Amino acid sequence: MNPFDTLLPFGWSHYLLGGLAIGAGVALLYLFNGWVGGMSTVFSSSWSFVSRRAFFQQARLVDSRGWRLVYAAGVVVGALVWRFALNDGQAQSTSVPVWQLLLGGFLVGYGARLGNGCTSGHGICGLGALQLPSLGAVLTFMATAFLTANLLGAL
Repeated sequence: MNPFDTLLPFGWSHYLLGGLAIGAGVALLYLFNGWVGGMSTVFSSSWSFVSRRAFFQQARLVDSRGWRLVYAAGVVVGALVWRFALNDGQAQSTSVPVWQLLLGGFLVGYGARLGNGCTSGHGICGLGALQLPSLGAVLTFMATAFLTANLLGAL
């Protein structure tokens, strides 16, 4: 049995296609406009529409929220295209309890603010732009993920 059959039970080609699409999209966004396409900033700039708190009203968030909403819409449309056009309309599901998903989302969001960006921002955009702080962030993310996965796997 091929070890990739258990690691990637649905095949590897869609992962390759997705990675190439994300890489090309982020590279083109940066090359043509000088914009960094991290998703945690999309979230924060979207809040600038509804929250008057000083953090959300920073010029860097307010001035960029238009293109960031289009960027986020592209992510949603891409997911819908994948589901309905490339995946035969099959919904994905998980057996992870809702409370764990909510707790994980909170911790990831907190970590993204604490780390001045999310995993996609640092890992895809920051490393692509050869930013040393992003290398430190990615190494921290990966070490934490390895440690957590091994600890939980041992339980």
